[in-house]
This record gives sequence, structure tokens and C-alpha cells, in this order.
Amino acid sequence: MKSLALILTSIIQPLRRRNTRVVVWLVLGLLVLIALYSTIFHEIMDYEGRSYSWATGIYWTLTVMSTLGFGDITFESDVGRIFSVIVLISGALFILVLLPFVFIQFIFMPWMVRRDSNRTPRRLGRDVHGHVILTNMGPIAEALIRRMQALGLAYVVIVEDPGDALALSDAGYEVMVGALDDPDTYVAARAGDSALVVATRTDMTNTNIVFTVDELDSAITTVATASSAVASDVLRLAGCDTVLTLGAMLGEAMARRVLGRDARARVIGAFDELLVAEASADGTSLAGLTVGESDLRTRCQVSIAGIWHRGRFAVPGPSTVIESSDVLILVGTGEQLDAYDSEFARGSSDSRSVVIVGGGRVGRAAASALGDEGIKCRIIEKRKERILNSGLYVHGDASDVDVLNRAGMESADAMLITTHDDDVNIYLTIYCRALAPEMQIISRSNHDRNVASLNRAGADSVLSYASLGATAILNTLGDNDSLVLAEGLEMFSVPVPPYIATKTLVQSKVRELTGCNVVAITENGRSAANPDPQVPIAAGASLVIIGDSSARDRFLERFPSVPHRRIRRRP
Repeated sequence: MKSLALILTSIIQPLRRRNTRVVVWLVLGLLVLIALYSTIFHEIMDYEGRSYSWATGIYWTLTVMSTLGFGDITFESDVGRIFSVIVLISGALFILVLLPFVFIQFIFMPWMVRRDSNRTPRRLGRDVHGHVILTNMGPIAEALIRRMQALGLAYVVIVEDPGDALALSDAGYEVMVGALDDPDTYVAARAGDSALVVATRTDMTNTNIVFTVDELDSAITTVATASSAVASDVLRLAGCDTVLTLGAMLGEAMARRVLGRDARARVIGAFDELLVAEASADGTSLAGLTVGESDLRTRCQVSIAGIWHRGRFAVPGPSTVIESSDVLILVGTGEQLDAYDSEFARGSSDSRSVVIVGGGRVGRAAASALGDEGIKCRIIEKRKERILNSGLYVHGDASDVDVLNRAGMESADAMLITTHDDDVNIYLTIYCRALAPEMQIISRSNHDRNVASLNRAGADSVLSYASLGATAILNTLGDNDSLVLAEGLEMFSVPVPPYIATKTLVQSKVRELTGCNVVAITENGRSAANPDPQVPIAAGASLVIIGDSSARDRFLERFPSVPHRRIRRRP
């Protein structure tokens, strides 16, 4: 009985006053109709010389109106039969059509809406704190959520449309319904107790979000994406703590991946005082040797953190053979990388040239970064309104071999494919790989699902907004302890897990169990690359690790540790 009462309460509560009036009037109309038909039933029966009780009249009316028609009571006259037809048609219309419609429209649907709204809350509980508030569910948010789940960080996505919120909730995401420009939404989301508010929508919407949050409490940390330097300035004026111009970030990251044909180590990122670089093995004495035989630890003091085999990352072991087509990921200080160049680099880097497909924000940022390094480049752009410099741009379709040749593809060291359409990027990667098998191809990916396709198409490296943006946002939570090397591949730092403390790298079997490679150990604020695998690891140290996303997840699951993130807030 208690359960029945709860069910009835859940159905009755959603009824609004207008809906209740409609239902009441329809029920009253039905009762009046039953009374009228029962009265006429008695009159016609008297006309035929028969007599029945009022209960029998109501019984006959209901059986005919509900189309059951048992046939135990029937009229003998034409008037009675015509009346039976009228009762039958009106009853079918009222009971079988109108009442079910009213029930569904005014009782069942409001109850469903109320039930669904309970699954998509409009307020977080008081026990929620230290969470990340997201304001858009896109590729960046998806990548960020995966990483936060691996790190055990709480989050909530604010969604304006209840239907969209319900769909995301059914997909397993933590959501809350609310208007993005309403301060009450962020009060309900407990923004004052959050670690971060993230805005990844359009520049104007992001500005409104940041301005609203800053008006609520200027101590709340905010991070937003921007499409231009002007938008970046406006967001800072609105009170944003960290502004990410992802187009420029992606273009510069792609430009750093250009290797050239001189076998020099090209720095692609820094991790504290350690530098991460890539170097081609083609034409060097390393080609054909195993990692153990190369003896780079003794010769240059650099560490081979990984190897790219035509776009596929592998953690090398001592017996891994270095092929001429491989690209080495090196970790070391500036002096150690200079020592590597002194021994293995050949020729000059001044003659390098690059073809860039796409003159959007990413392509322009890549061209600017390459120009700062003195590398010649040409941009292929189909849209005339984007062509700003006739000497730098080539107008045309990159799928036309004549346009590629006019851009200098035959003599280019590398090609950057930067369009915002993954289908186009895959097509051009396959096409250009067939035309220039030895050329380095670096492609942009907008969706994680297309990364493997771009690698299969022949891209030597793939980068995207999602990984760069998610990593940059996550790093605003504390120390800069993550570096994206390529799509799905990153270098990150974690405190030494309890299981590994006081053990050697050989004993811990990190590489064998997780697929990650420990490339450095940080202790007392100093990072030492190429750690000796036979030396025990101090309990208070941190590990600098390289691995793809699945290897990283395996490491965090197998060797859990307490993240050493500092939550930064503005004073």
C-alpha cells in the first residue's frame, strides 16, 4: 500500500491547475453523458413495453459505450437500434480516443517530464566540492572528462536544454540543467567550491559565461578558449584567468613537428628543465642498430623515450631495432641534445621547406611559427578571401597535383594538413602519401575516432584541438605536469606510487605491465633523465612517464598515487 501511495503521489503531483481543470471537466462530461444515455435507455424501453432498473440502464450504457456489447440487453425497435448506434459511436470517440489522449497529454507526459527532470538535477548537493564545471559538451570536454575520470576528479556539465541533458545523462555523463548566463546556475553548481569553470563555446558566449562567473565571485578560477588575439584580450577584460587560443597552439605544435632531412633533434616541448625532441634516424649511423647497441646513454646522455614507426608509437626496449624510417623521441637537457646533434646531425637546416594545406587559424599560426625559425613555407588555400599575401599563398585545391607542385611539394621536407574537415584530411593524407612516399606528413584531427584512420592513411603525426585543449585545461588545475606529444600520446608526471617506492625500475616492471616508459625521475626539484634501472626510487620523488592514452590509463589503474596538484585561485 505504501508503494501504491508513492506511485499515485508521483502521478498527481505533476498536474498543473490548467491540466486538472481539463481532466475534471472531461470526467464530468462523461458522467453527464452516462446519465443522459441511461435516461434515454429507460424511455425507449418503456416505449417498447419493457422495464429495467437504473443499475441495468447504467450497465447497458457502459457496455455499449466501451464497445463491449455483451448482447444480453437489446432494443427491438428501429428507434432503439439507432440510439444504440449513437451511444456506440460517441462512446468509442469519448472513451477510446478522447480520454486516452487527455490521460497521455495531461497526466502521463507531465509525470514523465517530472521523472526525467529528477534524473537531470538543477542543483548539486552540498557535499560536492573541488569539481570542474564544464559549459559545453564537445570534443575538448569529452577528452577532458576521460582524463578527469582516470584521475578521479569530479565534474559536472551544465546543459541548458533538459532534453539534451537527459540524453547526456543516459550516456553516463554528470550533468546539471541551467542557463549559462544566469548567476543562479553557478550558485546551484556550487561554483564557489569548484576547482575550475571551463568555457569552450564561441568567443561571445565564453565572454558572457566568464563575466557572469566573475560577477558572482571573482575568486572562482575560470579558463576559456578563444579564436583570436582580440577575443583573448576581451576574455581577460571580462575576468578570465586563463585564455587558450587553441588555433595558435595547434598550429605552433604542428610546426614544431617538422623534422627536415638533416637528422637534427627538433624540440617539441619542455617538461620542467627537460626537453623533449624528435629526430629522424634516416641517414644516421643509428639505422640498423638496436637501442642497446646505440648506447646513447653513454655517448650523449640522452634517453630514447619512444619510437615512431610511420605514425605508430612504440616503447623501445634494449633489443628494439632502429629502422631508417623511424623517428626517435629523445629526452634530455639542451646540452645533451646539442651533443646528439654534434654526433648524428648532417647538413644545414636552412634549406628546409614546408607545404601547408589550409589557410585558417591553424595554418596561419603554423606558417608564422615556421617563419620565425627561418623555414620556407607555402600555404594552399581554396577560399580567395583568406589569401592575405600572394607570395605566401597558393590559390587552389590541394587535391590538384598542379596546385601541389606550384606550392613546391616536390622539394618540400614536410606537409602540414590543417583543414577542419577530417574527411578532407584523410583524403589528402592518402593522396599526398602516394605522391611523396618519403615526405613527412603531419595532419590535424578533429575527432578522436579519426586518429587511427589518419595514421593508417600515412600521417607521420596527428594532432588535434581535443588533446591539446584538454591537457592545457587540466594543467590549469595545478603544476604543468602533462605534455601532449601527439594525438593519444603524452608525457606526464606522477608522485612515486607506494608500490614502486624503494624498488628499482627493473623490479617494478612498469613497461612490461603498463606499456609506459619512465624517462626521468624528479627529486628535490631536479629532474634526471635516463634513470638507472638498477637504482631504487626514493619515496618522495616523482616519475616522468611517456605513453599513449591506454598505457597511461593502465598505469594509473595499476599504480594509483595521490595527485600532487595545486588548486590555484586568484587572490
